[in-house]
Amino acid sequence: MKQPVQKTIQTQIVHPKILYFGTPVVLLTTLNEDGSSNITPMSSAWALGTHIVLGLGEGGHGLANLRRHGECVANVPSPELWQEVEALAPFTGANPVPDFKKDVFRYEKNKFSASGLTAVQSHHVLPNRIAECPLQIESKVVDIRMAGEGTRFAIIEVEAVTVHAHESIALDDTHIDTSTWSPLIYNFRHYFGLGEELGKTFRSEV
Repeated sequence: MKQPVQKTIQTQIVHPKILYFGTPVVLLTTLNEDGSSNITPMSSAWALGTHIVLGLGEGGHGLANLRRHGECVANVPSPELWQEVEALAPFTGANPVPDFKKDVFRYEKNKFSASGLTAVQSHHVLPNRIAECPLQIESKVVDIRMAGEGTRFAIIEVEAVTVHAHESIALDDTHIDTSTWSPLIYNFRHYFGLGEELGKTFRSEV
């Protein structure tokens, strides 16, 4: 029997400072103590059914808000919004700024004004949605736990209660048009959009 040809691909051991190997950006809106909405840009989020798992740093204002009021909106921006996302990057809603953040971040009360984004009232949760984001997922917290001993990250599980989509990306009330929708991707601290479609899974309905 003919043996298959073994393909050799050389690898090397690397030590990346972060492991954002290509994940969608989420602008998470949470409720401040005064009833206004905070925006937390994040890139640690994945969905399983109607549940979304979020990763947030300990000491951040978004996490504090979720612990106090267990509602949020996972707003998913398109690639065209990367500059608005980046405009939010140096800010924190925590006042005073935690010591470990002082060298990098500064306090900003109104992140909507700072980024040029527009607040829209949600239907079933108190935090506002972000009008410019093509997908806006109103959610409620199911669980919050620390990632592990010695870490400064929390793992938050939320359940989607209402999903809003721009009409331009909705084929109908159950399908998103993937030919027009692309999430903003965070790839090792660089922003990207999706490339051309390569194919589809056998379970695709459209």
